Formats: sequence, C-alpha cells, structure tokens
Amino acid sequence: MSLSDLRNSLPDYAKDLKLNLDSVLSDAGAQGLDGKQIRAIALASAIASRYQPLVAAIEAFAAEQLSPEELDGTRAAAAVMAMNNIYYRATHLIQNQEYGQLRAGLRMNIMANPGIDKMSFELASLAVSAINGCGACMDSHERVLRKHEISALGVQSALKIGAVVHAVAVTLEQHAA
Repeated sequence: MSLSDLRNSLPDYAKDLKLNLDSVLSDAGAQGLDGKQIRAIALASAIASRYQPLVAAIEAFAAEQLSPEELDGTRAAAAVMAMNNIYYRATHLIQNQEYGQLRAGLRMNIMANPGIDKMSFELASLAVSAINGCGACMDSHERVLRKHEISALGVQSALKIGAVVHAVAVTLEQHAA
C-alpha cells in the first residue's frame, strides 16, 4: 500500500494527521531539512513506531531519494536507538546515580560509519529517541546537531516528523484492529 493510500485510510477523526503528514514530509513543512533528511527521519520514525504497513510505505517514499546504503544507514539509526534508548533512559531514570557512571559496554560501531551522512543519522536518531522517550539521548543528539549548525527549526522539524509518523502508525494500527 502506498503512503498516499495509508494517509487516505486514516479515519475522519484523524483528519489533522492527514494534513500534518503531508506537511511534515514536504520541504515547505520541514524547515531546516533537505529531502534526504526528511526521508531518513520519516523511515527511522516509522521503524520505531512498529506498524509494518507504514514502514513499507515510507520506505518506498524514502527510496525516491536515498540510496540502498543510505536506507541501511537509516535502519541502523533506528536499530541502535532501539537499544540505546532503553539503556540510557533507564540509567537516567533510576535514582541511583552509580548506574549513570558505569561504562555501558554496548557496541555502537555503526555510529562511526553509518552509511548515511552524519547529520541525517543524528536527526533520525533524535526522532527515534523522542518516540522512545529517552531524554538523555535526545539531549545528546540535539547537542551534536546544533554543534554542526543544524538550526533549531531543523531540530524542531525532525521532532515533528517523528511525532506525526508515530501518531499515524498508532492510529492506523488501532483503526485496522
């Protein structure tokens, strides 16, 4: 099913999601980002949202501008954040500060050479971290992005893409059930 078909299958009560999806996946609605970044963030967000029909539709949308290596880099961002967000959210939320001081010992080699440009990887990681609710990871990725001159509007756009894609996934999954 295409992204357009999925958008059109959203129920009437989710009209705002239909409008927002069109907006955040466009250059005009995702200020501070380019087309490749928009697609990488959308795909990583769909993967994190776990609704397979939406993942497939956004993957087709992303493939319009991303190479196979860049698609894998985006998948890698979603994969490593699925691990990191759980670990770092837990060590941040546990009241015993000792856990935050311990070496994680989790392999994250993909971050050195993810297959997609570093800022797209960071933007995708930020959006996935927002979906997964990891404040420590969001802070870390936001700092890297701002250090590398991604604007506040670019960061906001990544967060909006993650929010809308996740809301669409939740709504479609519930509506299909």
